[in-house]
Amino acid sequence: LQYTRGTVTAFAPFDARADAETLRKAMKGLGTDEETVLSVITTRNNAQRQEIAAAFKTLFGRDLVDDLKSELTGKFETLMVSLMRPAYIFDAHALKHAIKGAGTNEKVLTEILASRTPAEVQNIKQVYMQEYEANLEDKITGETSGHFQRLLVVLLQANRDPDVGVDEALVEQDAQVLFRAGELKWGTDEEKFITILGTRSISHLRRVFDKYMTISGFQIEETIDRETSGDLEKLLLAVVKCIRSVPAYFAETLYYSMKGAGTDDDTLIRVMVSRSEVDMLDIRREFRKNFAKSLYQTIQKDTSGDYRKALLLLCGGDDD
Repeated sequence: LQYTRGTVTAFAPFDARADAETLRKAMKGLGTDEETVLSVITTRNNAQRQEIAAAFKTLFGRDLVDDLKSELTGKFETLMVSLMRPAYIFDAHALKHAIKGAGTNEKVLTEILASRTPAEVQNIKQVYMQEYEANLEDKITGETSGHFQRLLVVLLQANRDPDVGVDEALVEQDAQVLFRAGELKWGTDEEKFITILGTRSISHLRRVFDKYMTISGFQIEETIDRETSGDLEKLLLAVVKCIRSVPAYFAETLYYSMKGAGTDDDTLIRVMVSRSEVDMLDIRREFRKNFAKSLYQTIQKDTSGDYRKALLLLCGGDDD
């Protein structure tokens, strides 16, 4: 699958050895030239970063990521190390860290499993097994419970119907089932929501949401908001938003990571890194449309130093 809506693309002309030498020079001796480090790493795509790391090992017998970790600090270090992580392992690694140790990071499980395509989810499961010799589904079921767990498991099956034409009769039927399970019933029939939202095709569900609005007078998000709570509510809403528009979902995720007091830097870094080669241009457009300001300016206001410089390079430009 070729993504073409990213802000970070292959750098040309590319010379992995020259980049490796530049990075070594920037980190050698007293003090580190952070500006050089960030400008090389954020303007090469992930595949090129892996080549630079290989050249670095060959030329200097050193591990580039270890050097970055020892020379950089704080959020800037986290961002650079995240950018160096091989693309294929990025999501599996994030999930592994979301379910290890005390307490589970439900936000990460929700964000990744609601937004990735079925093919991406299958890939994550395979990589998880190869890298960590563990079954991702078992790990997740061991750390979660209830309807939240049920919906995660449905999403992990990655069995969403393919987008091939929409059957209006089934649209009507699903919308009625959701209406009866949500608005008309004391206590929501969560199972119905989980099955329909977790398995029907994207184009089918978009029509179901329109039909639901016609039948009930409510957006489906409003019903979910009223009838469910906690982690299940957050996951259902994320799934609905991603069915409507994945870039709009990430624009909102970024907006809330920087809204109010304190920044949720983990989320900011994870989204900026994971979407920089996928759909950052679309995310920027949705951000501008839905929040009446640009992502660029929001990052600029909310962050500082080399961390800010690197994030702005990943953002790739302003939209005002």
